[in-house]
Amino acid sequence: MLRSIASALLTAVALIEPAAAQSYPSKPVRVIVPFTPGGAIDIIGRMVGQRLSERLNTPFVIENRPGGGTNIGAEAAARAAPDGYTVFMASTSQAVNVTLYPRLTYDLFKDFAPVTLVAINPNVLVVHPSLPVKTVKDLVALAKRKPGALSYASSGSGTSSHLAAELFKLIAGIDIVHVPYKGAGPALTALLGGQVELFITNTAAASHHIKSGKLRSLAVTTDRRLPGMPGVPTMQEAGVPGYEVSAWTGMLAPAATRSEIIALLNRETREAIKDVSKRLAELDAVPAPTTPEEFSTFLRGEVVKWESVVKRSGARVE
Repeated sequence: MLRSIASALLTAVALIEPAAAQSYPSKPVRVIVPFTPGGAIDIIGRMVGQRLSERLNTPFVIENRPGGGTNIGAEAAARAAPDGYTVFMASTSQAVNVTLYPRLTYDLFKDFAPVTLVAINPNVLVVHPSLPVKTVKDLVALAKRKPGALSYASSGSGTSSHLAAELFKLIAGIDIVHVPYKGAGPALTALLGGQVELFITNTAAASHHIKSGKLRSLAVTTDRRLPGMPGVPTMQEAGVPGYEVSAWTGMLAPAATRSEIIALLNRETREAIKDVSKRLAELDAVPAPTTPEEFSTFLRGEVVKWESVVKRSGARVE
């Protein structure tokens, strides 16, 4: 009798789980972006979110939660109910912060379930047009003549723009001052206003200002030139040997989210990425959909990689 009851219960649970996945989503899904509007993560999150809304006939609503080097948004996502109605647009910062911040309030691997890598986002070194430099060598020479006089913006402590600039400082042997903001949008505003002199940021955020002449591009941070900026040299070509830094965007969910929901989100997000691949290419972002397992492996590799960069650069959280 007991065996019959136990068997019936197991059967009921087995039937309930697929049914739960089939009914998902039945209400709006919150997409936490840990930056202000206007940066690459926000732009890509909105692209993918719009397609998911259309594909699943349910709103995927962007919620910008900037600050704390992306840790405010990450903690909010990690503490959210694991029901599939909160997802997090992660970035390179999540891998950096594991080393950069000695006491994080969340664990990247214990508190999150990987969904998929979304895109690889190249960076570009841009300066205010009033700065009397035309090349990276000019910039390095100016910084060496005036140590501590130039300042660089970042999207926040621990972001790829912060560590990319710190690595540039290390290899070039220059002293420039870090000024963190709460996203690429405010950082670009500061650069456009002449409050800082340079910024290493995603091409997605800077391309419009470069094309309009409001910013001057000196080099891209990838190991090869970008199709959308063929006239802009790589940092290595510009005289910074061994320099190569690319940022990325990916989707995470709270750790205990049902495997069926993770699978559905993975499948639909990968299709959404295909749908917006041409728009991503226009931003020089490379579509990079993966399985959850592949994204997990990628994340662990990124933590190791950025641990080395943090230690080599001597970067510190303000």
